[in-house]
Amino acid sequence: MPPILHLSIPVHDMAAARAFYVDTLGCRVGRTSAGFTDVWFYGMQVTLQDRPDENTGQPDRGSRHFGVTLARDEFEDTLARLDERGVAWVSPVSNDDVGKPTEQTKAKIADPSGNVIEFKTYPHVAEALGFSADS
Repeated sequence: MPPILHLSIPVHDMAAARAFYVDTLGCRVGRTSAGFTDVWFYGMQVTLQDRPDENTGQPDRGSRHFGVTLARDEFEDTLARLDERGVAWVSPVSNDDVGKPTEQTKAKIADPSGNVIEFKTYPHVAEALGFSADS
């Protein structure tokens, strides 16, 4: 079995969080219980922990965040879907290191509890990240 990356994050309102991850981001629901819901975020098991009193902080520019690197076409489709659903950008689409091996395009959003999620794409992912995509 290949490893499955797991992330557990606090959410203030389980119904709002579940709707956001499923309806807005297109995640599939996994296990659920009274205290958590698992969603599948691009192959990663993200556990939404029902923590209404836990402060996740206000989304800043997203120094604490998680995300996914996508192929350019999937990146563009995802951003278009988020725009259609009126999602506010924590950091709008930007390009860094244009023309260099580390070139990247990225954007950040926040879920209803303030957890920041980054989407990015690289023209040359192996060069940008310093490893083989097959590793």
